[in-house]
Amino acid sequence: MAPFQPFKLERMLSTYENVVEYNLSESGVHPLTLRELLGDPAVIEELLDTELNYPQTNGILELRENIAALYPGATSDNVLVTVGAAEANYISVQTIANPGDRVAVMLPNYMQIWGIAHNSGMKVSSFHLKEEQGWALNVDDLDSVSEKTKLLAVCNPNNPTGYILTEEEMDSIVAAAERVGAWLLADEVYRGAERVTDGETPSFWSRYDKVLAIGSLSKAYGLPGLRIGWVVAPKDVIDKLWARHEYTTIDTTMLANRLAALALSPDVRPRIIQRVRGYVRRGFPVLSTWLESHKGTFSLVPPQAAAIAFVRYHLDINSTVLVERLIHEKSVLIVPGDHFGLDHFVRISFGLPHDYLTSALDRIHNLLVELTSCKENE
Repeated sequence: MAPFQPFKLERMLSTYENVVEYNLSESGVHPLTLRELLGDPAVIEELLDTELNYPQTNGILELRENIAALYPGATSDNVLVTVGAAEANYISVQTIANPGDRVAVMLPNYMQIWGIAHNSGMKVSSFHLKEEQGWALNVDDLDSVSEKTKLLAVCNPNNPTGYILTEEEMDSIVAAAERVGAWLLADEVYRGAERVTDGETPSFWSRYDKVLAIGSLSKAYGLPGLRIGWVVAPKDVIDKLWARHEYTTIDTTMLANRLAALALSPDVRPRIIQRVRGYVRRGFPVLSTWLESHKGTFSLVPPQAAAIAFVRYHLDINSTVLVERLIHEKSVLIVPGDHFGLDHFVRISFGLPHDYLTSALDRIHNLLVELTSCKENE
């Protein structure tokens, strides 16, 4: 088996995100407070009577019903609640594919599935979104998906680019999976965080009978601290995932289940989605104006969704080196493109309070001035 591949992005976040003064590495928006989520005093009183027992290990019924309502034709039996999308992705890959099987991963992407597959002795191939095409899918790549492929993995809306697949691109991915009989794992954690449209990004669920749709409260809901994710899949597959869930975490917490059910309820969810989109839509012009003020330094295909921008920079410095200098010299954390397999890019979060975002960008500007000055003095 190949040497263990650490999850470089999460290693860096785990080390620095709570140490730096300014964290622009997260891909969600500024989180809600418990007070904002609860709102009604009657709800608070009801929650205070919650027994802190084990919940049903696949998720309480109210939560699974609220999740199922987001996916046409799904029922609570099609839902497994997990500890974040991270567990959902992990047990999904372990359930569907075995060592030696082929897994095709969209790139660029959040590299968890790529790493899980490598560490499990699977053979990993890729198909690509192309910067020169506005991060559109290179459909021709799908022709090379092998008949031995067990799993195709996509992220839509995409991390790190914020690109939303078109209906035609989604159909092409489904056709590629169907052609070889592969399962399709769709990481859809940014659905609801759209910047350029009020319509919600459609799910891959119901487009094909072999789909695992992954969701989470961390990104499009501003509730990362609840650590609630889910898989929506055919019932027989959910039962297999549930069995693995009992080996990993057994269950999520009772209080997180109750709060998640509230967040996804018909009365509360629209308010949360509106809040998230507000942060995304207010924050992006701030970042965009800042990038434009550095003529010749940056180029960007604007993200269509999510609170992140995948920015190309035109400086003679490796992305990890640049980010490490920002951490140690300016106490600012962003994500190097190296963590997505693309040097000379950085991922910058903008779904943050205005003063916090502008202060962090000022510090990045100061390092850019120093780098430019050093270059001129050489």
